Amino acid sequence: MAIVLGPNQYGKAENRVVRITRDSTRHEIRDLNVSTALRGDFSAAHLVGDQSQVLPTDTQKQTAYSYAKEKGVSSIEAYGLELARHFVDDVVPVEGARIEIEEYAWEHAVVDGEEHEHTFVRLGQEVRTASITVEGKGAEQKTWVIGGLKDLVILKSTGSEFHGFLKDEYTLLEPTTDRVMATALVAQWRFAETGATWAEIDWNDVYTGVKRILITKFATIQSLALQQTLYEMGKAVLEEYPFIAEIKFSAPNKHHFLYNLETFGVENNNEVFHADDRPYGLIQATVMRDDAPDAGPAWTPAANLA
Repeated sequence: MAIVLGPNQYGKAENRVVRITRDSTRHEIRDLNVSTALRGDFSAAHLVGDQSQVLPTDTQKQTAYSYAKEKGVSSIEAYGLELARHFVDDVVPVEGARIEIEEYAWEHAVVDGEEHEHTFVRLGQEVRTASITVEGKGAEQKTWVIGGLKDLVILKSTGSEFHGFLKDEYTLLEPTTDRVMATALVAQWRFAETGATWAEIDWNDVYTGVKRILITKFATIQSLALQQTLYEMGKAVLEEYPFIAEIKFSAPNKHHFLYNLETFGVENNNEVFHADDRPYGLIQATVMRDDAPDAGPAWTPAANLA
């Protein structure tokens, strides 16, 4: 029996990169959290402490900051592609790179009814995400791009049902035809160069469009279950964008339980609820095309060596 080195990678996690564009008197801001991970044959570093093939994590950090200026941040997907390709194309020992980015949105503050040119207010809605993986050199190089969002807290006060479910001796939940449905949605969609190349995709426009579809479907579907709602949301996204191969959802059910006011002689007609943060149901689903191209390492996060 031999002891051997298993899968390994290294990088710089959570670089807080803020890019302010000052090309005019009206400034713009992109606020990012950037993580990098490099893959290749780094066995010598582990086995004998030889660092000759290791690009320092500090260098990865410096590159992330410099590229925010050199390449700009027109979108987090485009910025991530530039970073990943640089590490794979320009650093000889690197055979693969994974870039994961979160973006925190800001908007111009309104002063005396007008948007102020260089003052911003942090938006409290969802966090935009992107994951870019590049593997291989030259003509053999392959690229995978995932766009997404997380922490999109959304609630509908009616239009949701839950009944006809399986029951056993431990089932206490009562069926309902009118309930509050709420979640803090995580959605990630995998792009494929089918019908459009990376250069032809307007990443910002797609993000805005996908978010609009998700909210619209959540609002307008008479939901019989959160599972059904997620499927319809995913289906609508794939119908709208032929270059999206699949979309994954993770949706914690943010329960709102009708509060018992009978003790006080008060009638509660679905108006007062207790918002219970835990435990919660967690619904996860993937909606995909049956001919979707192979995902390869697209879904393998930087923190996962599996």
